This record gives sequence, C-alpha cells and structure tokens, in this order.
Amino acid sequence: MTVLQDRQGRTFPYLRLSVTDLCNFRCNYCLPDGCQDHHHGDALTLPEIRRLVTAFARLGTEKIRLTGGEPSLRRDFTDIIHTIKSVPGIRKVAVTTNGYKLPQRIDGWLDAGLDALNLSVDSLDPRTFQAITGHDRLQEILTGMQKAFERGLTGAKVNAVLMRGLNDGDLDRYLDWIKVQPVSVRFIELMETGDHREFFQQHHVSGTVIREQLVARGWTEVIRLADAGPAQEFCHPDYQGRIGLIMPYSPDFCRQCNRLRVSATGQLQLCLFADGGYDLRPLLQSDDDLEALVADIRRQLNFKQDGHFLEHGYTGTTRQLAQIGG
Repeated sequence: MTVLQDRQGRTFPYLRLSVTDLCNFRCNYCLPDGCQDHHHGDALTLPEIRRLVTAFARLGTEKIRLTGGEPSLRRDFTDIIHTIKSVPGIRKVAVTTNGYKLPQRIDGWLDAGLDALNLSVDSLDPRTFQAITGHDRLQEILTGMQKAFERGLTGAKVNAVLMRGLNDGDLDRYLDWIKVQPVSVRFIELMETGDHREFFQQHHVSGTVIREQLVARGWTEVIRLADAGPAQEFCHPDYQGRIGLIMPYSPDFCRQCNRLRVSATGQLQLCLFADGGYDLRPLLQSDDDLEALVADIRRQLNFKQDGHFLEHGYTGTTRQLAQIGG
C-alpha cells in the first residue's frame, strides 16, 4: 500500500464522498429556495462507488465520510454503507446527514456497518431551527440520535453553522445539553459561496468568539487524531460532551488538511473551493481499470494547492455547499 501524499507532505487517510447533490432541506445558508439544480439521477452507481473506495483504500485512505446534499435520499444508501465497510482497508464509515426520518433509518445504517454519525443541528431552539432549515424536525433528529446511543453508537457529532444574529448566542444552550450528552458539537464558521455573498457578509462571525468564551470557562484543547476532521476540539472535566471549532478563515487552516472530496458524479475535488474537479468516472467502469485509477488519483495530488483563497473572497466554482457536502 502506498500512502497518498501531496507536494507539501500532507497525507490523506480521509475521503469525503458525496453520493448525491440533492437535498430536501432549505437551509438559509445553503439552499434557501430549495434544491432546484441537481444531478441526483446521474450519481455514481454502487459498483462505481466500490471501485472508487477500493482505489482510495489502496492509497492509504481508511475513513470514508458519506455526504450530499442529503445522502439518505439515495434509495440504496444502506447498501452503500455495507459495500464501503466491506472494502479491505476501510476502518471507519461515517455519514453527515440532516437527520430526516432518522428514528426509522438508524437501525438499518448501524446494521450495515455505520461507525459514526454527524447530524446538522443549527440550533437547539425549535423555532430557530425551523427558521434556519425550513423544517420543524428538531425533536425527530434528537430522538434518532438517542436511538443510536441506545444501540451503542459512540461516534456522534453535531454540526452547527455559526451565524451572527441567528445562533451565535446559543453556546450556553449547547453547553447545557452536552453536560450529560456524550456528543461533540462542532461550530462551523459560515463560509462564503458563489450564490450567497450578501448573506455571508451579513451573518459571518469568527469562531474565535466561541473559542475565547470556552477558554475563559476552563475548556482545554484536545490533541487532534490523524484521521480527524479540521475541528479544533475542546474538553472540560465537568462535561460529557465536547465542543469543536471549524474556522476556515484562520491562518494555517489548510496546513493540516487530511481529506479529499469526490462529488456525486465522480469529480475528484482537491479543495472545497477549487476551480472544479477532475473526472474519475471513466476509470470506474471496470475492475480492470483499478491500477490506472490508483495512478490517476496519485497524479492529481500534484495539483493540490497549499491552501484556499477564501480570505480574498475567492470561492472557486462552489455555488452552494450541497454541491459536494461542505
């Protein structure tokens, strides 16, 4: 096995794989008018996904995060989990989901081999949650998470996009919740995308605001694992849960980048905010092309940049985050 490495010496044990760009929520920071432009019907097939993941596993990737859009909109989503978990070398399969119908679906996902669950919960206040997402489903999502806990799932995280004037004052509510819940809450800085420049300018707030509050209350930073996401994670001895901060506008954010992305139609995207992707799909049609696929992925890593250019207002071809799962 050859470890996948770029020119900067960064290694990539972590792949974020979008299985659809369709979403059924209307989050105001992503799809305020709903999902009107998608390629759901042309998403990678199950055999294509198996070949893709097999190639990445041969290059040292051990963790696959399934994203969307909303990945559970795939009718074969449970089969996708099972297929990926069966690939030699894949140690962890995770999903990022909006939690739609989670109480009815979580058993099937866990039975298929799901190891970790990330839920988008942008507020613990039902009214604010509905205002942000367009759905009154907060309790459904939390019920599904509790069911996952009862099944023994330990890898549970909650993602909340931090937005000025909407949920930036909710820290105490989350802290009260994780006092007794073994959940890691990730506050993600609002990122500028091509379709939401005005919204970004109105609602962006730095994650350092939360960081300063945590440090003042005795929270300490946790050492980051090799296959972890980009969050700076904090713990406190009096709390069962943790707080994570994802701050893409901070200096050196990309220095420890350990993840690559593949879109629902097979485009390898070296950065969330790159100028498009590289089409891997022609080499996903036959098991006989596996060695060529491995070589092609390795070759593309030569083009990965040192970092993004978000701080200069450059968002690449990313119009909204549902394109490739954030």
